[in-house]
Parts: sequence; C-alpha cells; structure tokens
Amino acid sequence: MSRWRVGAIFSGAFVAGVLISTGARAEALRYPVVPLTVPAIVARAMPAVVSITTRQIERDQFNQAVPTRGLGSGFIFDRLGYVLTNNHVVAGADQIKVTLSDERNFRARLVGADPFTDLAVLKLEGNGFASVPLGDSRQLKVGETVIAIGSPLWIEGGPTVTTGVVSGLGRTMEQDDLPMLHNLIQTDAAINAGNSGGPLLDLAGRVVGINTAVIASAHGIGFAISIDTAKPVVRELIARGRVVRPSLGLVAVSVTPQLAYANDLPIERGALVLRVDAGGPAETAGLGPGDVITTVARRPVRNLHHFHEALARHRIGETVEVSLWREGQTLARSAVLAEYR
Repeated sequence: MSRWRVGAIFSGAFVAGVLISTGARAEALRYPVVPLTVPAIVARAMPAVVSITTRQIERDQFNQAVPTRGLGSGFIFDRLGYVLTNNHVVAGADQIKVTLSDERNFRARLVGADPFTDLAVLKLEGNGFASVPLGDSRQLKVGETVIAIGSPLWIEGGPTVTTGVVSGLGRTMEQDDLPMLHNLIQTDAAINAGNSGGPLLDLAGRVVGINTAVIASAHGIGFAISIDTAKPVVRELIARGRVVRPSLGLVAVSVTPQLAYANDLPIERGALVLRVDAGGPAETAGLGPGDVITTVARRPVRNLHHFHEALARHRIGETVEVSLWREGQTLARSAVLAEYR
C-alpha cells in the first residue's frame, strides 16, 4: 500500500417491511408534509431522539481490564422500540445504554449492524415508544433547510439542536476507521463528536439522513447517510441481523485526476486496487495491488461508488468479467463473487 499515495430477503423481512413501510406510512399520516416551524419540529422529534452510551472492556499492557466509554446518538423509528444509529457508535460494545429525552434509561440489544454502510439497529424492551417518521431523501434539494439533533461532546441536559442547509448531495467520503460511504448528504448544520447516529430532519419533521461524520479540519462541513440508503439496510438487519453482499475481496480507492497525476497513471477514472484478500476472489482471479479496475460485467467503473454498484447487481457465486489496466496493458479476468465480510 505504501507504493500508492492516496488522499475511501425478504424471508423474515416481512416483519421488517411492516415496520419500515406501514409503520412509516402511519407515522406520515400523523405528520403532514407541510413546512413546520423549527421549534414545532424539534418538539415532535425530541421524544424519539436518544443518547447512546457504550461500555467496552479493553486490556492494558499488563492484561488488566480497562473499561472505556463511548457516546453517540440515535433515534426511535418504530413504536416497538427499534433504534437506528451508526455502526461505529456501538461496534465492539459490551453494554449499550439508551437514554430518552425524559431521562428514562434502557439497556439496548444490538439487532444487527452493517459496517459497509456504518449503520446499526438496536432494540429497546417494551413498546409504545415515541417515534419519528422516515422521509424521502430523493426529494431533497441543495439549499433546503435541515435540522440536526444529537448529543455532542458529553454535554449534559439533553440533546442539542442545530440547523443549516443541504450543502451538497450524492457525496462520497472516506475517513480513518470508517468505511467508504456513498450517497451522503452534505450539510453545514453543526455536527460534532457524539452527534453520530442522530437524525437529520427536513421541514416536515421527517428523517432524511443519519448524521455520521464531520471533517475536523474544515468548518461547516458535516455529512449524513441518506435515509433512502438506510431503509433497505434496516429491513435486512431486522430480518437477519446482517446484510449479505457480493464481494471481490479487495480494498480499492477511486482514481481521480489528482491521484492519477501523483502516481503516474495514464487513466484518470477507475478503482485502484490497494490490497487483495489472501485466497479471495480477486487474488484467485489474478488481480493485485496497482491494478485499476475499469469495468465490471461490462459496466464502466469510474470510481469506487460505480464499482460497488456494479457488484451489487450480482449474486454471491456468480462469475463476473473484470477489465483492468496494468502497466500499460488492458487485461480481462473472471472472478467468482464471494460474500462480503
């Protein structure tokens, strides 16, 4: 990797479908699709916004148990007590505690998590919880006002509310210790550590995104996972606890003109392979670090997002044709897709 200088079923799903579709429709009837004032939106949403505290036991150099604590946010999207948050908020946690805005505390059970999209679903014991309706992020427009709610920086006294606008749509971002995330909503609403997993709301009071990341070196740039990306993930997590995806077993980054220039590549678009899994589909097919993937199953690959979209059209066990550039040559390889892990 050092050579490259880079700057990213519906089987039991019926219940999940009911929760996400009919439940959401029922909630939508309670929340008319007309602009509301920010205070009215916050008053409706706040009972469904939760603070998440995690506890994890780690070992020091003397093999002594050292408990560590983490903080994040989330929101109840179904009255049965299902909570949506970020995977990185709860990953590796031994205990998960959820606190509601009325200061009631619950032990939460992890229903399922998807590191690929950085999403996780929790379950609280009980029912009749306040919930917030899910919106349609496809209807968002740049410049539209949005509201972020979360629990940043261990501030006491309940969730914090910030407002801003949609600064951009369809963003792709890569940060250390996080997966490459696609189709993100960029916003200038203030998002800080602890906001992760909290809702991004439109002016009808519906969740259009899940706040997930902020660039520390920048000001006024935050990102949220679009709710339309999250909905199918949530259905599968409730149904089976994980999302099954086809994979070539490799790590890659998008080729950009800047990356191409820095690495003396003659092509400016594609997916540059950084690493292949030992014994995985890519290695078996003859792919290796330094290869630039340009098509998958004859579909053009201009960046990593296109690469993932092309793979998602196929099933585990299928054979796909991969075109790649390697040291001045265009090569073709056949690979059998395996389950993403």
